[in-house]
Amino acid sequence: MKPNKLKKKNISELEKELESLSRAQFSLRMQYGTQQLTNTSQLKKTKRDIARVRTIIKQLEIESKLI
Repeated sequence: MKPNKLKKKNISELEKELESLSRAQFSLRMQYGTQQLTNTSQLKKTKRDIARVRTIIKQLEIESKLI
């Protein structure tokens, strides 16, 4: 997911996105554990997307405190 798209969303939308990504990561880990996951790079991409969303949420929280 592109950071530009994430920056246009508000905090509640980002939290929904974070929950969705967390569920996807859990599902991918279960597939990996049962050796059903063929494209293991999806785990890395999902983990990075979660980090991006958390970073942008934190940035928005800091900006809102400064205003």
